[in-house]
Amino acid sequence: MSGLLRSLILFVFLFLPTSLSAAGGGHEVEPYYPENKELHQKAQYSQFPIPTYKLPSEKNADGSLNLGATLGARIKADPFNLVASLIFLLAICHTFMAGWFNKMAHEAEVEHHKKIHKLGLTAAAKPQPDAQDDVSFKATILHFFGEVEAIFGIWIIALAAAAIGFYDWEAFKLYVGHDREFVEPAFVVIIMAIAASRPVLRFAEILMAYAAKLGHGSPAAWWLSVMTVAPILGSFITEPAAMTIGALLLAKKFYKHKPNAVFAYATLGLLFVNVSVGGTLTHFAAPPVLMVAGTWDWDMAFMFSHFGYKAVIAIFIANVLFYFKFRGELTRLADSADGVEDGIQHPIAWHEREDPIPAWVISVHVFFLAWTVVNVHDPILFIGGFLFFLAFVAATRHHQNAISMKGPLLVGFFLGALIIHGGCQAWWIDPIIVSLNDSPNLLRLGATILTAFNDNAAITYLASQVSGIGFDAKHAVVAGAVVGGGLTVIANAPNPAGQSILSKHFVGGISPLKLAAGALVPTVICYLCMTFLPNLDSLTSKSKPTTPEVEHVESH
Repeated sequence: MSGLLRSLILFVFLFLPTSLSAAGGGHEVEPYYPENKELHQKAQYSQFPIPTYKLPSEKNADGSLNLGATLGARIKADPFNLVASLIFLLAICHTFMAGWFNKMAHEAEVEHHKKIHKLGLTAAAKPQPDAQDDVSFKATILHFFGEVEAIFGIWIIALAAAAIGFYDWEAFKLYVGHDREFVEPAFVVIIMAIAASRPVLRFAEILMAYAAKLGHGSPAAWWLSVMTVAPILGSFITEPAAMTIGALLLAKKFYKHKPNAVFAYATLGLLFVNVSVGGTLTHFAAPPVLMVAGTWDWDMAFMFSHFGYKAVIAIFIANVLFYFKFRGELTRLADSADGVEDGIQHPIAWHEREDPIPAWVISVHVFFLAWTVVNVHDPILFIGGFLFFLAFVAATRHHQNAISMKGPLLVGFFLGALIIHGGCQAWWIDPIIVSLNDSPNLLRLGATILTAFNDNAAITYLASQVSGIGFDAKHAVVAGAVVGGGLTVIANAPNPAGQSILSKHFVGGISPLKLAAGALVPTVICYLCMTFLPNLDSLTSKSKPTTPEVEHVESH
């Protein structure tokens, strides 16, 4: 019964926000800024943020955009813009302090345990057979402040206070309830839970075992297989699912054997970058591509010929380079895995058992995975499917491991918070994109850097709202967004899933600076491939236009 209750709670948690957003909360609300079809602008119900086409843009004498003057004018027009971005910056800085908060939480927990033993407040000292230790409120709060997935959600409190101060409570309610969409966080929660199930992981292992056999099934061959196959699978099963499968297999086969820190961060950074670019073989799997594919009429053939094949080459080069760099560590991990290193064979835990799983059970799980992917834009269908999935798991639980919802829910919370913060950043990102429209190389570099500090889907979405943006500029901003998707946890929507799964294998949690360092080399490799490899225009009719695009570019 408790399992059913958890399922119902999950249903309400996921379904209610998306349904209310779509239905208007049960009553009609007039938009503050009506839909502008000519400028491809959706209706906006809240007073904030002021749409970019309503904000001032300052020009130079030659008609080009004056970036500094434009940003200054936009701050003056609405000071809330600056406050919202400063709050977002503080949230980013907070992520760098997560380790410090966790350390403080541990110290508070140690002091608390000493105190409850002294006062007789432990479970053992209480008369009830199912008693529990008294909990340290201070330690729990500090741990919450050190939970990377919770940080941006915490700073929504500050954003809400600022919005209420500059506008009012109703404006904030409309912004969250009508102007922000939370389908993607709900989808990521569910796809993570399904992809992490034992039958799906076993199916992924079977697929990757075929690739690993090319290297005689050695740990190095498995590492290459996971780092290559999982990211490319992301183009078909979506990037969040690919990240979940890749991270769980790496945890099982490598991270649990305690690799050295350099290898651990290099592998994590490589995984993040590979997944970010690996979703570009199709037009529906990578969030930054999905944001522009419809507006710019990019189909699967276009994506493969302009991005996908370059991504595959970049993944292969980076993986081979890292393999030769870390083959010594891979050999050591192989020794640790078979018990040779310490001379002890450790018993296998229940969740690590290798018992066979019936093909029909695996098939049903793969069906639910496919159902969720196909219905990614229909929350009623994929959430309803998930409830059936949970029932099937309960009916076949001897073939299953426990479906833990803590990680997926935290990741969903992280992404939802990022969507709320990100919606208030267009005022400064938009003019940067506009100012670099005539310099595709600078725009590609700028998009790569911007992506490190913002969700790459937000970057490409804002680019799709810029009028007159040229073909080269479109290509550059998407290339930069996917290339930079591995530099930070917030850069790409699937990254929090990988961070949630693998953070326990890093002492003190994952360091943002060390993650960026680990991702730097594969980012450069992908950047060079996207920049210098030719487009295969013969595969698609959507090649670079021969007629000049609009010369004068303005932000909406």
